[in-house]
Amino acid sequence: MADYAISSANLSAIENGLRAINNNLGTLNNNIEVVDRNVDTVNNNVKVVYDEIGALARDFHDFVQLQVRANALSKAQQRVIQIRQEIEKRFGHYDIVRRTTTGILQADDIGIVKKDTISNATEELMISTPGYWLAPCLVALAAWINDQPELAERALKEGIKRNDEKTSLFFALICRRADRKSAALKWTQRYLANQDEENLDRKTVIILDAFASGLLGADSEGVVSKQMGEWLEHLADKPGFVEQQTKQWSDAINLKRKPLESDGYTYLRKYSKTWPVLQDIMEGAMLHAEILGYFAAIFEQEASTDSLKAQLDEILNSLVTEFDDEEIPLKKEEKYNQFIIDFDGDEDRARQNMAVEQTAFEEHKDFTQLLTDAAMKPESSHASVSTQKFAIALSKEWVSNAYNDVVAQNRMKIPNEIEINVDTFNDKTTDGQNEAELIGKFNALVDQEKANALAQVVLSGFEKFCLWGGAAIGGIGLIMLIAGSGFLGLIAIIAGIGMVINHFSKKKKIEQNRQNIETQFEEKRKNGSQIIRATLAEVVDFRAEFAEKDAESQKVIDFLDQITPEQYVKKLSDSSRRIKVQ
Repeated sequence: MADYAISSANLSAIENGLRAINNNLGTLNNNIEVVDRNVDTVNNNVKVVYDEIGALARDFHDFVQLQVRANALSKAQQRVIQIRQEIEKRFGHYDIVRRTTTGILQADDIGIVKKDTISNATEELMISTPGYWLAPCLVALAAWINDQPELAERALKEGIKRNDEKTSLFFALICRRADRKSAALKWTQRYLANQDEENLDRKTVIILDAFASGLLGADSEGVVSKQMGEWLEHLADKPGFVEQQTKQWSDAINLKRKPLESDGYTYLRKYSKTWPVLQDIMEGAMLHAEILGYFAAIFEQEASTDSLKAQLDEILNSLVTEFDDEEIPLKKEEKYNQFIIDFDGDEDRARQNMAVEQTAFEEHKDFTQLLTDAAMKPESSHASVSTQKFAIALSKEWVSNAYNDVVAQNRMKIPNEIEINVDTFNDKTTDGQNEAELIGKFNALVDQEKANALAQVVLSGFEKFCLWGGAAIGGIGLIMLIAGSGFLGLIAIIAGIGMVINHFSKKKKIEQNRQNIETQFEEKRKNGSQIIRATLAEVVDFRAEFAEKDAESQKVIDFLDQITPEQYVKKLSDSSRRIKVQ
């Protein structure tokens, strides 16, 4: 009885101890679960932090690019001001001479200024602008008005010495203005005789201007048209001439490309690696309307109805007021910085445009380049609308070839298949009509990825063993405890209970993780499907818009086909002609 009492008491104490151990293990298990949840939270927070860092990096990159462009824009604006101030400082005195030219002519026309005053003014300009070609020309002009042939001849020789080409041009226009057609013809012939069709003075556009405007008269038309025909024949005999013209005009045509608006095709921009190509070809397709509008604006302008003298004064003004050769470096830099301003600080775009535009600033160029610059870069070449019309008409065949090449090159870049890239899903579509197929593939990918993810979230062999192994060890510990091995039995019981608890704890955590995975992939399925559908819809819209804009190319071709050079060499007795856009 005594042994039984002792045994009962011992067992009661053991039970109490086991309950305490169980409670402590439960608390420990709860604490472990809290730690696990905290670890999961930390992991999630880390992922969020990484995502935010990635987004921050992108935002920072965008900010840096915006700041770079803003800085470039600010510097360009400041530099343009500095350049113009430097031009004014170094060449401002030329402006006085330039403004005096037409002033003298108009004053002589109306006869309200004394001839001595004109002579004194030109002599002062001669003294104040040493080395400038126009100053002795004005002295010669004043001497001519005052009927001083010896002074006129001496001044004329000095003008020719300083710049034979410009002086010849100047007096060709002056003589034509005075209705001295024979003298104007001789000066024109002198100018043309000094020209090489492969190395023309950029001022030759002045002769084209007067010729196209019909201001040189019938005799000069024969001289100029014959000379241009010879230049073209010589140039056409050069190897690679056709290829050179195609590239030359292609570059000039592409200069009119405009960037695609940034607020369209949101999904294609974000979820298609093909977007850079799509953007490029759409800009190429939009070029057709730009070129048609550009050409139409030129040819639809009415011919000038001003008097002969007024038109000649305008051309003379272009000759004397356009920048001289020594001003070219500053004018080129001004144009480049103006491009940066026009493109809102985009220096790469400015450099690309300047690479094409710079031919307009070259002191000498071949005849066909002169025509290209006159037609496509009138701001830099200072060509009139009449010259633009004539240059385009005379170059029609080259323009058409180059334009067809631009169209063909753009169409060659059209991708047959457009990529769809949504998270880990990468596939292609041709016309956006395979929605069911792509959604099916996407769902299959999500199912596979989910299965793979779930396959990774299972009990390990040890964790599975913990249930039965822990029960077995706990049972053995209980037997050992009853058999008298108190300490070892207690340890075994504790270990067994801990293993069982660990099994159920891990199982619960895995079930929660699997539920999270299910939710995560269903969310991916839902969002991804929406993105794919929206992207495919934009593919359909893009193909339709591209086809519509690309079809505009035929209008440009039809427009060019109806142009003939003769149509745009104005005779003084002719009425104006225009091409209408259909």
